[in-house]
Amino acid sequence: MPAEQTTLLFHSAKPGVPPGFSKKQARAFAKRLESEVTAGRPFTCLITDEAELRRLNRDFRKKDHATDVLSFPSKQTLGFLGDIAISLPHARRQAEKYGHDAGTEIEILMLHGVLHLLGMDHEKDRGQMTRAENKWRVVFGLPGGLIARVRS
Repeated sequence: MPAEQTTLLFHSAKPGVPPGFSKKQARAFAKRLESEVTAGRPFTCLITDEAELRRLNRDFRKKDHATDVLSFPSKQTLGFLGDIAISLPHARRQAEKYGHDAGTEIEILMLHGVLHLLGMDHEKDRGQMTRAENKWRVVFGLPGGLIARVRS
């Protein structure tokens, strides 16, 4: 049986890709996360629209609003890490707000989601996730991450 691998899924009711976003680049970044951050543990990332993020947030977190990224860690202790869902429209707006392209924002969100899949929680871990996000942002050449934005 072949080993699991990180998978990116793209789904949107509105066709088209925003400027600065490349599916190929997003897949390459996901592979890099798997190689360098998750120690080879695969994950799935769905890049979709706001309606789907709102539905997932409502169904799983009981919060009836769209958000930028959600993480669903696997119950397994080895192997598959879990699932991430990212709102492409949300990412596009945040990219514009913070002065970079949509592809960079997707990478910021994907990194944040992967750290959650690894069990980190910036609301409870006394800065562990913040330090990890800052370290990996430097490694990947990414601008300020989600945690830093909330605190500033």
